[in-house]
Amino acid sequence: MMSIPRRVWLVRHGQTDWNAAGRYQGITDRPLTEYGLRQARALGEYFAGRKIDAVIHSGLGRTESVARAIVGLHRIPCLIDQAWREASHGMWEGLTYSEVAQQYPHEVAARLADPLHRAPTGGECLADLAERIMAAWRGLGRAHAGQRIVVVTHAAPIQVVLCTLTGVPLSDHWRWRIDLGSVTAIDCYAGVTILRAVNVVPPIKR
Repeated sequence: MMSIPRRVWLVRHGQTDWNAAGRYQGITDRPLTEYGLRQARALGEYFAGRKIDAVIHSGLGRTESVARAIVGLHRIPCLIDQAWREASHGMWEGLTYSEVAQQYPHEVAARLADPLHRAPTGGECLADLAERIMAAWRGLGRAHAGQRIVVVTHAAPIQVVLCTLTGVPLSDHWRWRIDLGSVTAIDCYAGVTILRAVNVVPPIKR
């Protein structure tokens, strides 16, 4: 029988300054804003009463901050797996869409024409991201069979998993809304997965 985890929660990190400014942010490491830290605390409270066996994060500061908040008082491993990182946006990193459209109009047009295989200069295309993320997804079964796992990651990796599990074309990944500080829960069974929840945003206390 194929090894599978029992349940996986996919968590998107909290807000950074580049998120707030609408800037492309992939592999660039930006810290959480004050609001992002409040989102991290809300996620910690969300998981406080739930049984989890391990927390994995992508190795960037914005995911580690959330992972540490979720681990909290749980005596469980907090692990790094860089395979869960966001796609690199190459030369687009740190730019707004308007700046990208002005500086790289031909790349924008090429990516719109072929969203799966075209990437910014020095960046990662969606097809390559999907291959990396789904390999990481399968790795959860091998490393955490039968366990309840939280993966703190980024928007596109969560969208890739949802597309792949539900048969939605990867080019339509944007149809899955994945907010900052949100939780997506997936129950895993032999040969089938069930979406328990998608894009749940825990309330933030004042």
